[in-house]
Amino acid sequence: MQTYEKLLNGFVGQSKDILGNKLVGIYLHGSAVMGCFNPDKSDIDIIAVVNESLTDEEKRNYLSMLVKANDEAPAKGIEMSIVKDGVCSPFVYPTPFELHFSVGCLDWYRSSPEDFVQKMNGEDKDLAAHFTVIRSRGKVLFGKPVNEVFGTVEKRYYFDSIWFDIEGAKEDIADNTMYIILNLTRVLAYAKDELILSKKEGGEWGLTNLPNEYSKLIASALGEYERNIIPDYDISLCKSYAEYMLDEIRKYKNV
Repeated sequence: MQTYEKLLNGFVGQSKDILGNKLVGIYLHGSAVMGCFNPDKSDIDIIAVVNESLTDEEKRNYLSMLVKANDEAPAKGIEMSIVKDGVCSPFVYPTPFELHFSVGCLDWYRSSPEDFVQKMNGEDKDLAAHFTVIRSRGKVLFGKPVNEVFGTVEKRYYFDSIWFDIEGAKEDIADNTMYIILNLTRVLAYAKDELILSKKEGGEWGLTNLPNEYSKLIASALGEYERNIIPDYDISLCKSYAEYMLDEIRKYKNV
């Protein structure tokens, strides 16, 4: 992540300029803080916390800054949300957000920026997972310490959040193979052992804790994630793996 230190410093400085006294803090999470950042596979994950709602003008200025910063980011870009401190502690689920940005939003923003400003808000279940990682391993880029901003995320909310991300794994694994293979391992690691893991750590856990018939598949996914070695996946085996993993995870879903 040292390559992107200048980008992050600039992002923090401009965030302070645009949001002023509304800005409570900026927090880095995801692969950048979990020791497995790969510029070809990873995005830069950020949560900004404010103490009151943003005006439309502040959103316009912030988005303009974000798009420029995104041009200097890795291939998958910046993914970030702005939330109010009142939903962080005590934690609210599903979690309301003021603004969200990612590479997947760029076409919408560029084609209709005013529509984006007006409509890009709501609730996001993924924030339960992001906040949990921040509380466990997050990095403060600016502002208050993590434990002063983010309250406890109940286990049932975190589990629901990560389940929401993988419940369609059997249908999706052919199109997003590496991500789903590794994501399933880290979800099961939490379900069984309450471990909060990166995709890399989840894959390593899977090699030790899952049936041997899936070891080569998981090792191939780790190779793609860490070293950009793209294997020839056996999609039939991948679907069998997804079905097995979902069945295992379901055993713990309502515990």
